[in-house]
Amino acid sequence: MGQEEVLRRDIRDIFDAGLRAADPRRAMMTHVSVEDGVLLTKGAGRYPLERYRRIFVFGAGKAASPMAAALEDLLGDRIYQGLVTTKYGHGQPLRSVSVIEAGHPVPDNAGLDGAERMISLLGDTTEDDLVIFLLSGGGSALLPLPRRGISLAEKQETTQALLECGATIHEINALRKHISGIKGGNLAGAAFPSTSITFILSDVIGDDLDVIASGPTVPDRSTFADCVNILEKYDLSNTVPASVVDFIEAGKRGDHPETPKPEDPVFRNAESLVIGSSSRSMKAACDAAEGKGYHTLFLSSFIEGETRDVAKVHTAVVKEIIHSGHPVPKPACIVSGGETTVTIRGKGRGGRNTEFVLAAAMEIEGMEDVVVLSGGTDGTDGPTDAAGAVADGETLRKAREQGLNAAECLKDNDSYRFFKGIDDLLITGPTMTNVMDIRLMLVT
Repeated sequence: MGQEEVLRRDIRDIFDAGLRAADPRRAMMTHVSVEDGVLLTKGAGRYPLERYRRIFVFGAGKAASPMAAALEDLLGDRIYQGLVTTKYGHGQPLRSVSVIEAGHPVPDNAGLDGAERMISLLGDTTEDDLVIFLLSGGGSALLPLPRRGISLAEKQETTQALLECGATIHEINALRKHISGIKGGNLAGAAFPSTSITFILSDVIGDDLDVIASGPTVPDRSTFADCVNILEKYDLSNTVPASVVDFIEAGKRGDHPETPKPEDPVFRNAESLVIGSSSRSMKAACDAAEGKGYHTLFLSSFIEGETRDVAKVHTAVVKEIIHSGHPVPKPACIVSGGETTVTIRGKGRGGRNTEFVLAAAMEIEGMEDVVVLSGGTDGTDGPTDAAGAVADGETLRKAREQGLNAAECLKDNDSYRFFKGIDDLLITGPTMTNVMDIRLMLVT
């Protein structure tokens, strides 16, 4: 096996180790248990099950089904009723909990149906019930419940505009929360006065609870004023539907109630616990790399910004390692996490991971013993069937032999076609989890 093949095998093994650390079933079993009739959480919660008349399970996100399956194994027939909504292709059969598959990242009618059914079921709960929520990446798009006067189509148009303008996930979710009847703490309001626990698989930088899945069960820090600022920042007032702009501006004037804040009584009997995150997966990737003999650099789990610019910064670190042996000596493995953004400039196809690798490939052209991988832990990079891509110093040469021009593909946001043409897409299929992206660079 040649050196390039060894590096490519190693980098995929390291990525897979990060994926395993985000396994939702394992995360649930690590953070919740049932002992002597008491449900225990690593957040120090104790819930004597005999105290509750009924137990409900609700969830949304790409990992919702395996999280619910783990709860079914723990609680068995104690679960009275439940419903989770997940992305198409991410569902699995469950015994007590119903599963709805719906659209992501742009919400659809199936997601609307799931949100309406969830609110309807919660309307039957009382202070004698225990409600368990399971939230993971994608939950925001999968729980669409537009406020009165805003249609689902208008919410879809708003979501698409936010995705295309380069807004961060925090900014996107601030808008989503304020035009939703379920996000930004409103789901907790629907469950009140029941006791509730929310288990969360984080897909946002910093694990901000009010941003993950748009924070349906936790207090919201964002305001209508913030939303007006976001519309102005990206010049969206003439792009998103007028009904959305009017609603946001009316909310800033005080014509609509704000999302629930920390002092709201709906959070009095509510616990929230993060059971998986990007930093945990990155640590697992570092451990796997060290096991293979690499010196590791845990760069940051807070990486954000324009994808192609972030790629240049990462490759600058590679060049420094080659030049001076700093900040870590060879053989080296750089690990980073977070979620970058792609501002759509062209008409091609791709996502932030394939675009990152394409931009990086242009910087490492001709270098020996360097391999780059970037992949979405959910197995989907933008509107494609790839998780990401892999590249090395020979990538651009191989592409030219296939008639592909890296600079033109990058300019047209056509990174998927570029890597498909040289068979270097990272294909995992649905992973049933989501803790943002993992970026890896090996230097030997």
